[in-house]
Amino acid sequence: MAERTLGVWCFDRRAGTLVDTPPGMELIYDAVWLSDAMPPLSQSLPLDGSFGVAEATAFFGGLLPEGAPRELLARRLGLSTSNDFGLLAAVAGDTAGAITLTPGDEPSTTSSGEVAWLDDHALAALVAELPERPMHADDDGEYRLSLAGAQDKLPVVVDDGGRIGLTKGQTPSTHILKTPIERLDHTVVNEAFCPAVGRTLGIDVAEGTPRRIAGLEFLLVPRYDRRKTASTIERLHQEDFCQALGIPTSRKYQSEAGPSLADCFALLRRATDVPAREIVKLVDYVALSFLLGNHDAHGKDFSLLYAPSGVVLAPAYDVLSTFAYRASHNLSRRMAMSIGGEYRPDYVRPRHLDRMLGEAGLGAAAARRRLRAHAIAAPTAARTARAAMADTGWDAPVLERIVDIVDRRAEWLVDLTMPTARTA
Repeated sequence: MAERTLGVWCFDRRAGTLVDTPPGMELIYDAVWLSDAMPPLSQSLPLDGSFGVAEATAFFGGLLPEGAPRELLARRLGLSTSNDFGLLAAVAGDTAGAITLTPGDEPSTTSSGEVAWLDDHALAALVAELPERPMHADDDGEYRLSLAGAQDKLPVVVDDGGRIGLTKGQTPSTHILKTPIERLDHTVVNEAFCPAVGRTLGIDVAEGTPRRIAGLEFLLVPRYDRRKTASTIERLHQEDFCQALGIPTSRKYQSEAGPSLADCFALLRRATDVPAREIVKLVDYVALSFLLGNHDAHGKDFSLLYAPSGVVLAPAYDVLSTFAYRASHNLSRRMAMSIGGEYRPDYVRPRHLDRMLGEAGLGAAAARRRLRAHAIAAPTAARTARAAMADTGWDAPVLERIVDIVDRRAEWLVDLTMPTARTA
C-alpha cells in the first residue's frame, strides 16, 4: 500500500511532511526548515525530533472538530469518524493558527486571496445548513476549512463593508462564524454578552458580534490569529494548551487526565516571553469563568499565540455561561478545571484559592487584591454590558440568569479574597 502523506506548511513555507501510519500520524520536519532555524510547530513537537506518533497525532488531530460536527463531517465525506488523517486531508486548508495541509507535494496557495462572497440568501442558507454540513464540507473539495471544537462554526472572510464570504483553497479567513448551540436557548446572545463583561473588567477577551439574517442568529468573532496588512491577510501561529502539552482532544478535561491549571501555569512559565504577565492574564480568565459560570473552560479553550512581539497567552475565547442552563438542562455544576483541587464553585475555600495561586507562582496578597477588584466590579460590569446589548436590539431571558450568577459568584469571591478570610 502506498504511503499516504500531507505537506505541512507554516508561514507559507514547507515545514514538514505528515505521514499516515498504523499507530497514528508521524511528523517529519523538512530539512530546509531545520537548517533555517525555523521554530517548532508546537511546544510538544521540538525540532530535535524527541517526540513520537502520540504527540504528532494529538497536535494535528487537535485541528479537527469534535463531537457531533465531527461525526456529521465524516459521514458527509464518507470517512471513518476516527480517521484523523483522512479528515485533515479533506478539510485542513485553513485551520487555527498558521498551519495548512496539502496533499503530497502539492504547494500551498495561501496567497491566492480567492473568496466566494455571499449574498443575503446564500448567507442565510449557510447559517441554516451549518449544523448539518460542518465546515461547509464540499464534495469537490473547493472549500478546505477546519476548526476544533464541538460547536458548529466556520471560518469566513469579512470585508470592511461587512460582506461575508467563504475562502477557497488555502486562502486565510478573518473571522469565525458560530451558530446557536442546539437545545440551549439564546447561546448567541450569551456568547456575545459574556466577553463584553470580561472586556468591561479589563480582561483580554475575544470580541463577538451577534448578527441576524432571515430570522436566524449567528455570532461573528474576529480571529486573533490573523493580521490584516495593506495587501493580504497574514496568519499568526497558535496552538491550544492540549496541543502544546501533547494531550489528545479526547482528554481535554482535567478529570479525564487532561490539563490542570497547574499544567497551564507551568506551560506559560516555560513557553512565553514574559511569563509573569501571561500568568496574571490566565488568573484573570479563571476569575472570569468563575464569575460567569463558564464551567466548560477546558484545555482547548486556552491557547498560546506566537505573535510578532513574542509568545503570549491568546485572548480568552469560547466564553459563555454554561451554568445558566443548569436548571433547564442539568448541565454540570463542576468546572472543567479545578481551583486548587476543588471542581465545585460553591465549595471553593480560601485554601483552594491559595493553592491555585501557589501553583501560578504569584504573590498571594497581590493576586487576591486583583481577584477582589474583579469581583467588586463584576455586578456593575454585567449590567453595563447588558444595557449596551439591549441598546443594539439584543436581549434575552438568559442574560437575567447570567447577571444573577455574577451577583452570587461575585459576593462569594469577595468573601474568599477578604484579608481576614479563613484558610480552612
